[in-house]
Amino acid sequence: MTGPTIIEHPGHDRYSSAEKFGELIKDAIKKDPDFYLFSPDETTSNRLEKAYEATSRAWGILPKAQWDLPESEGGRIIELLSENTLFATMVGHNLVGGHGMMTSYEAFFTIIASQLNQYQKFLKQKQQVSWQKDTPALNLLSTSTCWRQDHNGFSHQSPSTISLLLDNPSNLANLIFPVDDVAAAAAFDFMQSTKNVVNFTTFNKTEEPRWIDKNHAKFQYDHGASIFGFISDDNPDYVFTAAGDIATREAIRAIEILKQDLPEKRYRFVNIAVLSYGAIGTTDHKMTSDKFNEYFTMDKPIIANFHGYTKALRNILVNYAHPLRIMAHGFEEEGSTTTPFEMLSLNRASRFHLCIDVARLEHREDLVAKYQTMLQENSTYACAHGEDLISVL
Repeated sequence: MTGPTIIEHPGHDRYSSAEKFGELIKDAIKKDPDFYLFSPDETTSNRLEKAYEATSRAWGILPKAQWDLPESEGGRIIELLSENTLFATMVGHNLVGGHGMMTSYEAFFTIIASQLNQYQKFLKQKQQVSWQKDTPALNLLSTSTCWRQDHNGFSHQSPSTISLLLDNPSNLANLIFPVDDVAAAAAFDFMQSTKNVVNFTTFNKTEEPRWIDKNHAKFQYDHGASIFGFISDDNPDYVFTAAGDIATREAIRAIEILKQDLPEKRYRFVNIAVLSYGAIGTTDHKMTSDKFNEYFTMDKPIIANFHGYTKALRNILVNYAHPLRIMAHGFEEEGSTTTPFEMLSLNRASRFHLCIDVARLEHREDLVAKYQTMLQENSTYACAHGEDLISVL
């Protein structure tokens, strides 16, 4: 159940999923003359700049400034500060069989919300036409996310495209949450192999802990989720789950704290790698109720942490488990330009908020008070010094 293997010292080393995607895009451009990267003006900001080692930006007759990156008429990085135009161009490229990916800041994918909806309608109708050929998946990379807008603030905090795609009953979108750079590589392979679907992959561009190996990562995309054995106990009293790299890190840190403060209790962590309409897993391979019960038990409390809006994950979990079992956390549209841990705290998605759920169920008001004090101390320190007292790692 835990996946094929456990890496040595999980969570110790840190790597960037964004940089991994940049490397893979570079390789794809070198191998496939029809592979294009579609980006607003944020290729470097999103840490995908390794793609420039394989090609240049497409550039026509416009004048070139001294600070412009290498460009040419044959470049295969299409940079234009218009998500609408880029999306429409990529759709045309896909429909003639070309591969590619589009990247943007998470908050600005909502600009193409109507186009995404219309494209899914097209895919649905396409399934009913016998002469239509398969189309490469429409692959979107969402980074610079709501959880790490340390400088841009409130205007750059919106995971609403995730909710939009999960709410669409056409079942033509995979919402992918690679937990680390190894999972990012597996996600890239999955995105490249799928057809007639939208793949929306969300990851932070910060360096985050590495938790799993490549066999475990592949296992996740085959099954939708996996148990992290290194932090999990058999016959757990509490099941933690998370979708998203930062959400996962906080859930694992919460278990580590509880293992010290409530060592007599047993805990399990289930990482969710893919969500689709109404379910854990992909559009083609949704997690069954039996498999859910195997991972999450039949009756134990579930403490869930989500990269996006809380309700989006909760709405899926209640398809599997009684609502009273579920205590869900996620982005609650709080915060602005603030420190990383304070951002988690303001949205009640920090490790201590997850710990508080268990402490309250155990009627341990002393622990509730302890965790609330730590949250308040960090808030006071962050406000005064502009940095967190508590390490986000």
